[in-house]
Amino acid sequence: MAVVLDPIMNSPVPTEIKQASSTELQITWSDGQVCTYPVAHLRRNCRCAACVDEWTGAQILKPSDVNDSVKPITLNPVGNYAINIEWSDGHKSGIYTFEHLRELCPAQ
Repeated sequence: MAVVLDPIMNSPVPTEIKQASSTELQITWSDGQVCTYPVAHLRRNCRCAACVDEWTGAQILKPSDVNDSVKPITLNPVGNYAINIEWSDGHKSGIYTFEHLRELCPAQ
């Protein structure tokens, strides 16, 4: 079976994204890797301008400011390279690139 790759980044792309449990999001990648992400970890690793300083790259969002009970409300595709997640805490400006999601994949 051929592995589907992002034509620009030459990296695997998600083939399935689903809620694995009330606290976990699971992504199956085109190379067969399955990553299960704690959703609070994803929220704490948002790279939007409200969470990370655009000029310095310094983290603005304090991990302690994100409640462990935060949950994704909606996931929306952004082109062929990312997803946008609207969170239960009202945050909705973050774009999670596939590359960033792959970097955040916990050791399985």
